[in-house]
Amino acid sequence: MTWHILGAGSLGGLWATRLARAGLPVRLILRDRSALARYQAAGGLTLVEDGVASLHAIAAETAQGEAPIQRLLLACKAYDAEAAVAELAPRLRPDAELILLQNGLGSQQAVAASLPRARCIFASSTEGAFRESDFRVVYAGRGHTWLGQEGVTPPPQWLAELQAAGIPHQWTAAILGRLWRKLALNCAINPLTVLHDCRNGGLRDWPQEVAGLCEELALLLRAAGQAEAADDLHQEVLRVIEGTAANYSSMHQDVAHGRRTEIAYLLGHACREAQALGLELAQLQALHLRLRLYLAARGLPET
Repeated sequence: MTWHILGAGSLGGLWATRLARAGLPVRLILRDRSALARYQAAGGLTLVEDGVASLHAIAAETAQGEAPIQRLLLACKAYDAEAAVAELAPRLRPDAELILLQNGLGSQQAVAASLPRARCIFASSTEGAFRESDFRVVYAGRGHTWLGQEGVTPPPQWLAELQAAGIPHQWTAAILGRLWRKLALNCAINPLTVLHDCRNGGLRDWPQEVAGLCEELALLLRAAGQAEAADDLHQEVLRVIEGTAANYSSMHQDVAHGRRTEIAYLLGHACREAQALGLELAQLQALHLRLRLYLAARGLPET
């Protein structure tokens, strides 16, 4: 079965090239005809691994293609996910499978609600990749991808294709715990790197701020029914800061390049959930306000 992949950025490009390299049928869905023309001029997707570049001439089309879609990897930004799926809806088979590879929380639930008959699989990845330029992806750090549907134990048979493609993965019926854990890690690190304009390792200079955020985020996770995701949170945040000390966070990179951030699906989602649960998380709420003001001052969306 063809892997349709919407989003030729970092993780979308990483999956597309590895699946294609394994001999599996892949088709990229690009934003518009202009993007398709640029892609064709580039000759395909380039993957850089360990300093070695390889070009993959993967078939590509726009959302207006005619072929029905049975399996779709949605690898766009969280704020684009719902609109992207709505545009593709006429092509989706009634029982289509969607793998949702978005940061944070909120966009996955919105997509699933808009397609009640489809099988929506949530995914959380620690793979390191970044887009060096259009259609050129650098594989920056090996990681792992968790996939699952909450409470659904039997994994789909096509996971064998991920194995063949060399995509480290694991199926879990507790995928929301994984997504909450990653959201908490991102909330504790990414906004601070933006506000302090530093690499991840620069947060060593702000230990009390990091510790306070971790304490509040752990309270939120437990109140949201994700106690396991709260365990050892502060220690893991410190490990991530050390292990990625030389890296700029994805949110820092977005701001540096004048791009919209995923604040609404990270800090925004955390603060909305805290309010719904009746929690007063003063540091988290203050951080959200500081970041919104910082973005607005630079002409970037606050949500």
